[in-house]
Amino acid sequence: MHTQYYTFLLLKLGIMKGLFISGSGTDVGKTFIAQRLVRLLAKSKSVSVRKPVESDCHIVNGELVTKDALKLLKASNVDDHIDTVCPFKFYHCSSAESASKAENTPLSLDHLIDACSSETFVVIEGAGGLLSPLAENTLNIDLAKSLNLPLVIVVKDELGAVNQALLTIKVARQYQLEIGCLILNQIEANTLDNANAIRHYGDCEVVLYNGVMNDKFEQQLEKILDLV
Repeated sequence: MHTQYYTFLLLKLGIMKGLFISGSGTDVGKTFIAQRLVRLLAKSKSVSVRKPVESDCHIVNGELVTKDALKLLKASNVDDHIDTVCPFKFYHCSSAESASKAENTPLSLDHLIDACSSETFVVIEGAGGLLSPLAENTLNIDLAKSLNLPLVIVVKDELGAVNQALLTIKVARQYQLEIGCLILNQIEANTLDNANAIRHYGDCEVVLYNGVMNDKFEQQLEKILDLV
């Protein structure tokens, strides 16, 4: 059966289950949080991972090697090949759309939908924020909308995080995406009260990750996303 048609059937019949991970931008800790989410899910089920496209890859022995996709694969309990996890790899450090054009590799929304196909529960990581260009005439949010999986938004806990979070929540709702939760990634300890502000103005579930209260973090995720 053709991969594209098979993926369409999985989505149409509601058979494909998983989560779509996006961020408020780049360098917010999206892959770091996704790894922890995958490990948590893998305690109770088989979990595949997909990073359908990755730019800024290294060249090792003449081959493009990913960074984020490899980290996701190591967290998974499904023995997929890295080319299944991330079939579209680019050397250029730019948006996936720009990198694909620079390297003369056609990349469309259909290609990316196919690349996300999985028979097991799947955690899919996008690239950048929801409005980051991903392929020809395609933004991250177009892929998220096509897959129709619950969205997990990762935001770096810093000054300005409330604005970033609310803008991301707003556009997700404009596209009628289901927001599973927003994870506030506290890379450095601070006294900001971003979590409560986002809950109030964004009207969504917010979970704080600070690397200290891991048990609490996992318990909150299990409850919100019904992972158990």
